[in-house]
Amino acid sequence: MDEWLQGGPTGNRAYLALPKSGTGAGVLVLHAWWGRTSVFTDVCDRLASVGYVALAPSLFRGRATAATIAEAEELRDAHDEAAVVVPVVQAALEQLRELPAVTGRQIGVIGFSLGAYWALNLSQGRPHDVGAAGAAYLGHFAEHDDFEPLRAVRALAAKIRAAGREVTFYVYSGTGHWFVEPNRPEYDAVAAEWAWDRSLAFLNPRLT
Repeated sequence: MDEWLQGGPTGNRAYLALPKSGTGAGVLVLHAWWGRTSVFTDVCDRLASVGYVALAPSLFRGRATAATIAEAEELRDAHDEAAVVVPVVQAALEQLRELPAVTGRQIGVIGFSLGAYWALNLSQGRPHDVGAAGAAYLGHFAEHDDFEPLRAVRALAAKIRAAGREVTFYVYSGTGHWFVEPNRPEYDAVAAEWAWDRSLAFLNPRLT
């Protein structure tokens, strides 16, 4: 079952997907710079199909979406991310935690590209301080990626590990940045399925 939630201090409209059982562990889904398109609400539905309560806010406080890189850049640049995204993400997290359908206090967060940046930000107890986080980290990265070059990926993994946190990063051979998004030309069905299966294997023991 899915529905739209309106509420929280930001008044942001969020997409909610519930499992057939009506209850489950909570997972926050943070979209890429395209906005909250059907790609990301479909992720919520897929999570609900395996027993999770999934919530996807719009990081831009609206229904605008982009289909091209130029449109996505314009959409992103039209917002002051620090002023807009941070309160939206925090409010969505609290809204998810307070839902009667959500079992337990541990919440998973899945972010895509821009959303992954804000997922990492959300996990930190203080700005830019991974050591203050109580989270474990799983990342899926493309081999060929101008947005996230492998040297930066390796540096981030080393920083998280040095802070004493659990981290596992996978790099998928031959892939490009949006390889898990089925509406993108970079989509790689095999790599995307590997990423999905590994994400569930990561979430299940920590949230259930």
